[in-house]
Amino acid sequence: MSKRPPPEHPHPALQKSGILLSGKALIGLMRAVHARGLPFRFTAGGHSMAPFIRDGDVVSVSPLASGDPALGDVAAFVHPETTFLCLHRVLSVNGNRFLIQGDSIPDRPDGMIPREAIIGRVTRVERAGRNVRLGLGPERLLIALLSRCGMLTRIRRYAGPLTACFSRRHASCETR
Repeated sequence: MSKRPPPEHPHPALQKSGILLSGKALIGLMRAVHARGLPFRFTAGGHSMAPFIRDGDVVSVSPLASGDPALGDVAAFVHPETTFLCLHRVLSVNGNRFLIQGDSIPDRPDGMIPREAIIGRVTRVERAGRNVRLGLGPERLLIALLSRCGMLTRIRRYAGPLTACFSRRHASCETR
């Protein structure tokens, strides 16, 4: 008998950890860790927050002990329609409801999310063992504004070839 290779996981980055949790189990574990006042770390899957959070990045979600998420924060929440855990940016605050949307999906906001659906705030992103600071500091306000008016994806579209050009030049300079 020949052995078949195991089927590929839909999110290869999540397969690396060795532990796969369903959405409900992950949400339950996160809430239990937050009940102790601790941040919860896990490997993010998906592309809706690229380039600030990428598929395979390790994110830390802290409990909301210091207050509600603010404009520009990346919130961890249970999507009311799908019941999936999502990490998306807060674009607007209206009382105890938050307009939330992924950075790379400008035409599909998640809608006004009630405060009780928000589990925590992303406070740290790690990529290849290094902290990623862009997107969680003061620039998050500008990112939220650009995302809300649909400009963030346009900027990324034009900036992508430029950054690749500069990184190629930079790499070639080092080899000379």
